[in-house]
Amino acid sequence: MHQPFVLRPGLGAWPRFLLLALLGLVLAPLPGLAQEAPASAASAAARTASAATPVSASARRVYERARTQLLQIRTLLKNQDSQASVGSGFLVSDQGHVISNYHVISEAALDPERYRLRYAMPDGRAGELELLDFDVRRDLALLRLKGDGLRGASGLSFRPREQPLSKGDRIYSMGNPHDVAFAVVEGTFNGLVERSFDPLIYYSGSINSGMSGGPVLDEEGRVVGINVSAMFFAQQMSFLVPAEFAQALFQRSREREALRGPAWPRLREQLLQYQDSLVQGFVAQPWRNADHERYALPVPQEDFMRCWGRSTPADNKGLEFQRSQCRMEHAVFVSGQLQTGYLQVSHEAYEGSKLGALRFAKQYSASFRNENLGRADRQRSAPRCREDFIQADAQQGPPLRAVICLSAYRKLPGLHDLVVLVTTVDGATQGALGRFDARGVSFENALRLSAHYLGGFGWTAARPR
Repeated sequence: MHQPFVLRPGLGAWPRFLLLALLGLVLAPLPGLAQEAPASAASAAARTASAATPVSASARRVYERARTQLLQIRTLLKNQDSQASVGSGFLVSDQGHVISNYHVISEAALDPERYRLRYAMPDGRAGELELLDFDVRRDLALLRLKGDGLRGASGLSFRPREQPLSKGDRIYSMGNPHDVAFAVVEGTFNGLVERSFDPLIYYSGSINSGMSGGPVLDEEGRVVGINVSAMFFAQQMSFLVPAEFAQALFQRSREREALRGPAWPRLREQLLQYQDSLVQGFVAQPWRNADHERYALPVPQEDFMRCWGRSTPADNKGLEFQRSQCRMEHAVFVSGQLQTGYLQVSHEAYEGSKLGALRFAKQYSASFRNENLGRADRQRSAPRCREDFIQADAQQGPPLRAVICLSAYRKLPGLHDLVVLVTTVDGATQGALGRFDARGVSFENALRLSAHYLGGFGWTAARPR
């Protein structure tokens, strides 16, 4: 385990005007501004599971008690019954309040002129739904049944927070997988996912497409979680939003009027709050040591990131490198075309004494040029970039070539994607290339993150004299 190290001053104490100069181009108004599914929500459109095993008598009992509170939620085209997407939900009050995932109803939330929401129950009852509020950070939505058809029907209760589950407890996931039929999936509670910025329950049951937004119940039929995602290329590895967040959304928004018009302003408000929390937590952590013989390179803590590394084979006869890649494994789902709210950090350390200075410089420069800095699309503007050479105090860190780019979100003003690309420029046959990406951050937090990242570069004890 690498030990944390103290950030060196120098680059870590970059003056604000220098960062503003590097980011100067992005301060100009971006033309045409009115303004990828997340790790969690992309996988929530889950893969086909292996053949279902028979459920226990306990599972059948829990399902029979809860079936009258279960709903299938369909997103339909506004003026016809063509189905655009399908998920699940459940009643939580006798006033017709319903909990589901945000990603289940996102099309109707973002484009209510084209889409509408409709529910169906196991006994055949059906009707319309309206959206009251959502928590995009936790992928939750609060809806309400239109009309009085089911008013008075009881809702599922939440398990009290003061009664936490223990690892290995049996729990039961409900929903309508693959639009086939309502079903129950029996599994176990395995605690919270490690290295996750927000709490997420690891569930050893198979959540399939269409079950997103359905409840997961304990032996007493109380809600302990909400189906949200499953892992790619894995069986029996699924994830749940802890019930406490759904209960909080219900309590604070149960009296709200239905949302009118596209939900982009509400999304922007929530995403701005989320990125503040994420950035504050990230910059509070010291960088870890990369164990490079020459350079101190910024490697993040693994509190809410997962890191991998690799190097060239031992028999390599050309350019040698060591690579580290760290990324948050869960993102915030906005739409089928946009994921945001995550950070990733990587570096590659090169050694080219076998190539000589000229051949090393050619390959080293090519690695820098080949980095993809983004492009304009329907969600973001083209990146605005600024490049400069930064000469740190020779005793505090190596000279750097830095490129900083921002892309603005077209429908979420004030939010940007940040790319910081850095390479050392002090060695004839040795160097390091680093990259930092932040999705969905404010301009002020882009400055903070850039300074924090650049402050992680320095010398090791073996720095040149």
